[in-house]
Amino acid sequence: MRDHASAPVHARTGEFPPPAGLSAEAVRGLEKPRQDIQFPAVDDYAGWQELVRTWDSEARTRLAGMGSGRPVDSSEVDIDGVSVYVVRAPEAGDGGTAVQLYFHGGALIFGSGEMCRFAGGLAGESSGLKTYAVDYRMPPEHPYPAALDDAVTVYRRLLDAYDPRDIVVTGASAGGNIAAALLVRAHDEGLPMPAAAVLLTPEVDLTESGDTHRTLAGIDELPPSLEVVNLLYAAGRPLDEPYLSPLFADDLSHFPPTYLQSGTRDTLLSGTVRMHRRLRTVGVPAELHVGEAMPHGGFGGAPEDQELEAEVRRFIATHTRC
Repeated sequence: MRDHASAPVHARTGEFPPPAGLSAEAVRGLEKPRQDIQFPAVDDYAGWQELVRTWDSEARTRLAGMGSGRPVDSSEVDIDGVSVYVVRAPEAGDGGTAVQLYFHGGALIFGSGEMCRFAGGLAGESSGLKTYAVDYRMPPEHPYPAALDDAVTVYRRLLDAYDPRDIVVTGASAGGNIAAALLVRAHDEGLPMPAAAVLLTPEVDLTESGDTHRTLAGIDELPPSLEVVNLLYAAGRPLDEPYLSPLFADDLSHFPPTYLQSGTRDTLLSGTVRMHRRLRTVGVPAELHVGEAMPHGGFGGAPEDQELEAEVRRFIATHTRC
């Protein structure tokens, strides 16, 4: 029997060795050191402003080498007061194909401006779709419901320009929260559903009630808890409200076919699994893809990431008029 007490671990505190079968690129992704973030107190406005400026600047440097390196056409447009980056990946088709409404990740406070454009470009590369990346407003200046208001505003305008059967709503991490909340609120407001939804390791439970918020603490790249950030975002509203935590919406039966993705080392795995089960229970065609040893956000371009990107493309092609 293996002596677990003497099992080797990597530099990241509490992490287990990579399992057999991972690509070399995935193993290198797991060996990257954790980025510890010290969050200010909820009411430290200046502290949050400085944290956001510093993190976004460092993130731009870290992500500069990601992507295929191929040119991605992009333009910034104003849609009823909301800044949106329209990006077209090299494979994106012209008129008549599906388009993607994309919401970036970043813990509901990071990733605006140039980072939003960059993330939209990566999303366009992954999906092959013309992508509308929403630079939604965020705390500390703009807490809830600003981000969701922006999402609904842009979705309404896309419905003016496209048939809903040609729209895919996609969100990654915190953007998965916005995407799922958009679908809940859009239904409440009588708007038609899009053709499909793609929720990539979505943050659908701001209460952090799922099992993996404890069992994967110290293993994933995410901080063990984002509670203080979630409270900042919620601005005094209960975290279990459906527009804040879409997992807890009373009825999800109106959701379009939904693709959900996570990993066995992703702190948000529990929320993703529970969202999948809720959708399946009410008859929504939903797929759940879980990558072995995959942390939050994936390995950073490993073959395992590319396999799941291919699954996303297949899913989109199945449920749209591409």
